[in-house]
Amino acid sequence: MASLNVGNLGEYLREQRRSAQLSLRQLADAAGVSNPYLSQIERGLRKPSAEVLQQVAKALRISAETLYVRAGILDEKERDELETRAVILADPSINERQKQVLLQIYESFRKENGFETSTYADAASYADEDTDTVEGPRTADGGDAGTEQSPRS
Repeated sequence: MASLNVGNLGEYLREQRRSAQLSLRQLADAAGVSNPYLSQIERGLRKPSAEVLQQVAKALRISAETLYVRAGILDEKERDELETRAVILADPSINERQKQVLLQIYESFRKENGFETSTYADAASYADEDTDTVEGPRTADGGDAGTEQSPRS
């Protein structure tokens, strides 16, 4: 079987597996893939799907986006954007509404600086059906920071 252009991915996976002190069989079990299939990926004989890469990344506790870049599924710029979004979404110190506002601000700066939103941005963004659409920044008491409010008498 001819080696595909995924050798870099396979070598990287092998290094990550070894640094996690996992055998091929242990990683295959943790990722929910067969031992022979994982072996073929490591040797550059198979190109895994994004789903398999995500499972392997989760088992190794590494970024799935890094594996996507190495597999040629995602380019470096898209990975950087996704990782920025992931860090914002994972921050436990801010609530979901604040995360959405921060992502909207981030996106507006990217557009202002001439960067397109990647096709992966929608897949990576958090969508909570129970939250209202955020139209702009809010004050600490929940008021709209973009408009003046008259004091109540």
